[in-house]
Amino acid sequence: MGEAKRRKETGAPPPRERKSNKPMIIGVSVLVLALVVIGLSFLTAEPEPTSDELPVASPGADPFPAQLDQYGVSVGPEDAPVVVREFADYQCPACGRFSDASKQLKQEYVEAGKVRFVYFDLPLQQHENAVPAALAARCAGDQDAYWDMHDRLFASQTEWSGSGDPVATFTRYANDLGLEERRFRRCMTTELHREDIEQSRRTAMQLRVTSTPTVLVDNIRLTRPGWGQLSAVVERELASKAE
Repeated sequence: MGEAKRRKETGAPPPRERKSNKPMIIGVSVLVLALVVIGLSFLTAEPEPTSDELPVASPGADPFPAQLDQYGVSVGPEDAPVVVREFADYQCPACGRFSDASKQLKQEYVEAGKVRFVYFDLPLQQHENAVPAALAARCAGDQDAYWDMHDRLFASQTEWSGSGDPVATFTRYANDLGLEERRFRRCMTTELHREDIEQSRRTAMQLRVTSTPTVLVDNIRLTRPGWGQLSAVVERELASKAE
């Protein structure tokens, strides 16, 4: 039966044409993408040094007890106007992401004598290779390669995090850095610096630092650890001390 004849005989209305939802879907997709781009721009934008959004010290906060720096590993002049301190775990993914910022800090501010950087070990219990990694950095430090190993551990974090034999992996890194293998391996197997790491952990507990990375610029705790906020707070503190 033809369509015209069917409508005449049955009185049925003509079928409605289906409207495509494609334009609406495309429009919603574009809107979502725009919101994602705006959100990423907000999260990664570097704040101005004078921005009110930057963290400040708590009212009445005491200066950081500088005598505790002996339990971390530091680089930079003792009389640097600003001190940046990081409490971190080598196996912590967020610490791995922050490591690019700390590396840039050393290149741009520490080498210029403007900042002293202190790294405190805070290995978390859920990370079984965090202590061996901290030992590897300190054992490398016995051969003047602490920061080289520090950077290598974070750069290769995904390689050794789940390793069943981290000493073998870290020994390979030591060889790559040109260290004396027997001395390094003996330091690792005897856990020569275990007490140093535990003292660093106790320092964190004393200061009620329980999460990693916790980053302080003098006595100001960063709320968004990363190069944007870190460099902005450092610049603000340098400017305030130059007045």
